[in-house]
Amino acid sequence: MIETHAEALIEALQKTVPLEPEVDKIAQALLNAFTNGKKLLTAGNGGSAAEAAHLAEEMTGRFWRERQSLPGLCLSIDGTVMSCIINDYGADKVFSRQVEGLGQPGDVLAIFSTSGNSQNLILALTAAKTKGLVTVAFLGKGGGKTKGLADIEVIVPSENTMRVQEVHQFLLHMVCEKVERVVLKLD
Repeated sequence: MIETHAEALIEALQKTVPLEPEVDKIAQALLNAFTNGKKLLTAGNGGSAAEAAHLAEEMTGRFWRERQSLPGLCLSIDGTVMSCIINDYGADKVFSRQVEGLGQPGDVLAIFSTSGNSQNLILALTAAKTKGLVTVAFLGKGGGKTKGLADIEVIVPSENTMRVQEVHQFLLHMVCEKVERVVLKLD
C-alpha cells in the first residue's frame, strides 16, 4: 500500500513542476504585503483548513530558519467566531464576514480547496476583492467554481483529494521557503 501511494504522490508532484511561476507569484505577493505592513489571511474547510492554518503559522512562527515573525492569521481556527457567524449569517458567510472585518487593502487572502466548489470560500474571495486584497487560491480537481476568481491560482492537476492535499502541502512549503530566502537575504 505504501509503495502504491508513494508512486501516486511522486507522479502528482512531478506534474506540479509547471506551477512554479504561480508559486513565485504567491511568494512575491506575500513579500509585497509584508514589506508594506500588511498581513496574510488564510481559509479552508476540513483538511484544507489545516493547510490554511499551516501556511499562516509558518509565517507567524518560522519555516526553516530564525527570522522575524510575519503576520499570518487563519480564519478557520477560531471556533467561537465561526460559530457566531454561522449562527447569525449561515455557513456560507463564515469567511467573508471575517474578511470584511479583518481585511485591509493590500493584505493577501489565500484559500485552500480541493474541489474549488465551497461557497463560503467563493464569498470570501468576493469580499476580499471588494476590499482590495490580493487573492490566492490553492485548488485541485480542475479548480471547480472557484477557477478564475483569484488573482493567483495554483490548480493541482489531480482529481484525487489525498493527492491534492499532499501537493498543496508541498507547494505551501515552497512558498514559505521562497519568502524566507528573501526575508533572510539568502537570494
